[in-house]
Amino acid sequence: MFRTALRNVLAHKARLLMTVLAVTLGVAFVSGTLVFTDTLSKAMSNQSAKSYEGVAVSVTDYGRPRGEDGQKQGEPGIGQQTLDKIKAVSGVDTVSGRVQGFAGVGDENGRLIGSGWANAGSNFAPVKDGKDPRYTFTDGSGPLKDDQVALDKDSAAKGTYKVGDKIRVATNGPVREFTLTGVFTTEDGAVNAGGSLVLFNTKIAQELYLQPGYYSELSISAKPGVTADRLLGDVKPLLSKSSEAKTGAALAAQQAKDIEKAMSGMSTGLLIFAGVSLFVGVFLIYNTFTMLVAQRTKELALLRAIGANRGQVKRSVLAEAGVVGLVSSVIGLACGIGLAVAMRSAMDLFDAKMPAGSLIIAPTTVVVALVIGVLITMLAAWLPARRTARIAPVAAMGSAHLPATMKSLVLRNSVGAVLAVLGVGVVFLGVSQKSDGRTTIAGGAFFLLIGLFVLLPMLSRPVIALVRPLLVKVFGVSGKLAAQNAVRNPRRTAVTAASLTIGLTLVTAMSVIGITVGQAVDKATTQNIKADYRVTMAGEGMNLDKSVLPALEKGKGVTAVSPKTSEYIKLGDSMQGVSGVNPTALPEVLRVKTTSGDLASLGQGKLMVSDVEARKKGLTVGSTLNAEYDDGQGGTLQVGAIYEGKGHQLGDYVLDNKVLAAHNEEQYLPEVFVKTSGGTSEANRQAVVDALGKSPAIKVVNQTEMRDEMAGMMNTALNIMYGLLGMALIIAVLGVINTLAMSVYERQQEIGMLRAVGLDRGRVKNMIRLEAVVISLFGAVIGIGVGVFLAWAGGKTIASSIPGYALVIPFDRIAVFFALAGLVGVLAAMWPARSAARLNMLTAIKTE
Repeated sequence: MFRTALRNVLAHKARLLMTVLAVTLGVAFVSGTLVFTDTLSKAMSNQSAKSYEGVAVSVTDYGRPRGEDGQKQGEPGIGQQTLDKIKAVSGVDTVSGRVQGFAGVGDENGRLIGSGWANAGSNFAPVKDGKDPRYTFTDGSGPLKDDQVALDKDSAAKGTYKVGDKIRVATNGPVREFTLTGVFTTEDGAVNAGGSLVLFNTKIAQELYLQPGYYSELSISAKPGVTADRLLGDVKPLLSKSSEAKTGAALAAQQAKDIEKAMSGMSTGLLIFAGVSLFVGVFLIYNTFTMLVAQRTKELALLRAIGANRGQVKRSVLAEAGVVGLVSSVIGLACGIGLAVAMRSAMDLFDAKMPAGSLIIAPTTVVVALVIGVLITMLAAWLPARRTARIAPVAAMGSAHLPATMKSLVLRNSVGAVLAVLGVGVVFLGVSQKSDGRTTIAGGAFFLLIGLFVLLPMLSRPVIALVRPLLVKVFGVSGKLAAQNAVRNPRRTAVTAASLTIGLTLVTAMSVIGITVGQAVDKATTQNIKADYRVTMAGEGMNLDKSVLPALEKGKGVTAVSPKTSEYIKLGDSMQGVSGVNPTALPEVLRVKTTSGDLASLGQGKLMVSDVEARKKGLTVGSTLNAEYDDGQGGTLQVGAIYEGKGHQLGDYVLDNKVLAAHNEEQYLPEVFVKTSGGTSEANRQAVVDALGKSPAIKVVNQTEMRDEMAGMMNTALNIMYGLLGMALIIAVLGVINTLAMSVYERQQEIGMLRAVGLDRGRVKNMIRLEAVVISLFGAVIGIGVGVFLAWAGGKTIASSIPGYALVIPFDRIAVFFALAGLVGVLAAMWPARSAARLNMLTAIKTE
């Protein structure tokens, strides 16, 4: 029987081609993901370990922690005195202190080099030999004077800078000009992520990022014969409570674990999409073996008649599936390795350098790829094999196409209806649970989709019947025959359409939720802004220097400037986030609608509270709250106004920024709003940019650009999702091609008869094309409908956390999805239609 199975695979290799392709693509996705993430994880772990070479002990201290009372305590970092004490420890060889923060370098046109979030600055910390062990200089040397810097090699190349050039460097304050003294290479993660690294001398770096005489990190090397553990024990007693010391080996191991965890999350995300592709492939495989078995009914019955039992027949079909799965898995594994290599190379296109390292093909990857491919193929072929084994030899010899019994159809439709209703009910249950119902909705979606897949054969007839008159009217006899062929075998049509249904359900749901969330966030972000420009750092969320405020106020044409600082102070018995603003400029730059009190009371040092928070805390105009500020000083704040704060960027508590600044010299200033005379214009934008010293690290955007940024982020996320689901849609297309090709093979005699009675080649082609389009659009209708329903349900679980959330159905995108589904049908039908049109009439009529 196994030899028979092998002969059958070879005899039907053309009809099994699409199955091989589907499994190959799915396995390639899985194996490519595993190889890529394993390779990236290993390379990054090696890079991390390399960065700790020669480091026996590392000490970190990133600033004064807050105590139980919310106030900062202790020193801002590791003091010079502590460093000197550590140097004096008997087992210490060298100690280098580090500080780091943001630094951006502009190119010759003033544009920021690298990604804003990954642009970093640090200090050049030479040890005994005058070299810094973290950096290898390819040209020049490290900065020793206050007006000198060094730059990483890639950034220097992007800016066409060479040693001796003057370069403008921006931190979160005014731009400063330095002389480039050296170019270096580094294993720094920020540089490998597409950013830049600027090295200052230690004095300047401390002034920029911390405080003179303080470091955020110490790297300690040991003398020969001194163990890291012993040195750690000697160093710890010298440190403050806020400092943390670990051995270099422990830190490298911890970072390796963190990298592995991050890669695991990335791998899981990609494997979910790979799983979707394989799930879609199941329908193609099922259809292929169902049709193959139907076409070989007499052959299989003959095996039964000459002594093969049901188990042998069933195992022969499963053996065919196993061989197909194994061959596909081997090819898929090879393609997956190639995909991993391509993904590694593609990282350079996004300015993200992958650390050097060999390609990692783990034994588990090989085993997983082979097992998944074989298992998926055999599982998909199990039902057709089981159905074949249950057909009696005589019945099989008498008919090549036995219809399903009424009992089986009633049972199938009953089970499908129960599952679909159960799924809908569970989805509504999840909606009623609001933010806690996401898992419930996911479970309901699973049952709903399974129920619909079971019901699709029944649904195909009424849905396709709706478009039949249009097909007949527009395409005549070709349209009539196409509609009849599409419902001739409802199960086959349903299984073919199901693969498209899955892909379009996911694509539609993500599109609806993504666009709805994007518009809600966009509205919440910009609806309250009256300012012409918003000023932020290039790296979102980074802190602007307070010097930008007076600089902007002096800008040409600037009429109003308000910061929006953010900090925590103790109000009553709890810590609360408070926004600091300029009360005079606030009405000019932001829309603030008070429900009671007066906005002008902010200028009198009074507190403005959102209406939501006021109701929650029982506050009214005139209420007082005890306040304790960042410096430990206290006072009493009176509520002077209550405003409509739901979704407003100012938050629950608002105060004159002068009040906050008097108690905190290190305010967090993420954004500044600017109003100019004459509104937005290129001249006014340039005036704002000039006022900021043409800093490449500071971003100036108008309201339209704010919206475009939000839309761009959402579109990027959706495009990534579309790309990841593209594999599933490709497999769905292969499924349509496969069904039509095998259907043409089955209907050779019928097509020959049609040609004999006058149907020309053009109308035969149209018949096959229209059949494919009808099947594709049937899958699209179900998929898009279910996708919108699930997007509505999922949206209900996040609506409370997104102000202004209201379901948006993107009809333009849905129209594109329908058009693409129709195009899929047309493209999928090209080869089968051409094959059908080229059949010889007499040969086809004689075919059994």
